[in-house]
Amino acid sequence: MIYLTLQIIGSLGLFLYGMRTMSDGIQKAAGGRLQSILNFMTGNRVAAIFTGLAITGIVQSSSATTVMVVSFVNAGLLQLTQAIGVIMGANIGTTITGWLVAILGFKVQISALAIPAIGIGFILILVKKLNKQDLGEFITGFGLLFLGLSFLKESVPDIGAHPEILEYLGRFTQHGVLSYFFFVIIGTLLTIIVQSSSAAMAITLTMAYAGWIDFPTAAAIVLGENIGTTVTAFLASMGTNVNARRASRVHTLFNIFGVIWMTFVFAPFLQLVNTIVPGDIYSEGGAQFLPGHLAMFHTLFNIVNTLFCSFFIKQIAALVTKLVPDDDPSLPTTYHLKYISATLQDTPELYLLTVERELSKMAIIISDMFTRFWEVFTNPKKNMTEEIQSQKKMEDLTDTMQVEITQFLSQCSLDNMNRVSAANVYSMMRITNELERIGDSCFNLMILAERRAKWDMELDETGIQKLFPYVDLVNQFLRFIRSHLNEHVTSENLAVALELEDRINRMRNILKQSAAKRMQAGANVKAELMYIDVVRHVEQIGDHCLNITQSLQQVH
Repeated sequence: MIYLTLQIIGSLGLFLYGMRTMSDGIQKAAGGRLQSILNFMTGNRVAAIFTGLAITGIVQSSSATTVMVVSFVNAGLLQLTQAIGVIMGANIGTTITGWLVAILGFKVQISALAIPAIGIGFILILVKKLNKQDLGEFITGFGLLFLGLSFLKESVPDIGAHPEILEYLGRFTQHGVLSYFFFVIIGTLLTIIVQSSSAAMAITLTMAYAGWIDFPTAAAIVLGENIGTTVTAFLASMGTNVNARRASRVHTLFNIFGVIWMTFVFAPFLQLVNTIVPGDIYSEGGAQFLPGHLAMFHTLFNIVNTLFCSFFIKQIAALVTKLVPDDDPSLPTTYHLKYISATLQDTPELYLLTVERELSKMAIIISDMFTRFWEVFTNPKKNMTEEIQSQKKMEDLTDTMQVEITQFLSQCSLDNMNRVSAANVYSMMRITNELERIGDSCFNLMILAERRAKWDMELDETGIQKLFPYVDLVNQFLRFIRSHLNEHVTSENLAVALELEDRINRMRNILKQSAAKRMQAGANVKAELMYIDVVRHVEQIGDHCLNITQSLQQVH
């Protein structure tokens, strides 16, 4: 019995590893396209549903898609109503694995496909000159997935040799609606344990094919698996913002609602499936048709549930808004970049969008810091404690953001990314560091503004007026950075950045020479040296902006 249990666990492990390898390969091959698919989410509800379907079809896990959606809502990349549509589409997309297993896993000799697929994939990975490593990884994962399924089929004992098991299970199938809910709970627990609805579906299909469970029982377990798959996103939403928590609750409510209405039409719905799919499931030897019937049941249930709920997206959003009230409106005192990860299939290319959003926040903060400095510098007052404390908090925030974002990027598994995304990681690290240095310069400028007010320094009025166009140039550069952040900078845009940097440098030289002349003419030396410090720090911000632009040219 122990050996049999370990054999089943090992077979399931090989199945899951194959599914992840296959998913990683196709993600690397289509990483850039995944971002294009995500951009499609901003359309109408139909677009959002098809987006969820497409991404789940690629990553082979509705849990992974939903966790991504929660992450993007948390980062502000998606609105709640958009997320609801994507979650609905993900439920349809996850049925693809069931069809794959039902059609290939039980209709053909699996080992006849699995071993050659692993061999072909291994060759594509090994021969670097072919530049087909991503495709090879996908094919290898495909082979491992079905090899694991083959072992799983062989591990499940023949029910004919164990009539006592069938008799035992039969005790739970004769209680009408209570049996229905019992097996829904079993399906929920099974999915929570294996952390994959696709793997739970494979187990259910195998048990049904082996004759352990009948069609109604297997269908009830599949419904439970739909609920179990929501647990991952629910756990991932803990500690996120209010909209992310609402998105995860939508997933749970959506699937529970489906189970509730299915309770009233369960028997006729099963009969409908039996009519649509070739082969009478209730005839003698009907177990051979079970995989196809279950795959159709799973797909049809999710399509009907999605079609019905898609007309009530706004109402669903209003409901979860009431269930999950708004957070405390006070500003957070700490910053933490929450990396929300799916358990089995991570999608690093899409998770980088979370970083892009954080970089945009960082750019807004440093622009605000520069604006605050200039307002204070041109309107000095004796007591600047509040302004300094505010600027210090923002500078500390940029420091923390730099650490968190850099740590996140360094922990990204570059082996699970395509080459473009791996290169983008290094560019993002540099951009993060440059933004943090701008924050440091802005804080230093605020200290100089405080010093001017504290020491009651009288600066040359002409010199102050000459600073206005100089500061305006840097503000232009900061606006340029914010408008082009997280996108590929063209040669034309780089030329604009270089022109801005050149104008800032030329004006810096003029302003320094003017200060030197004023000192030679007998002006206050301390005041003029501080003036030169201001000019230097402002120019350094221009340097950092140019470095960011050059890094953005490497982003694709």
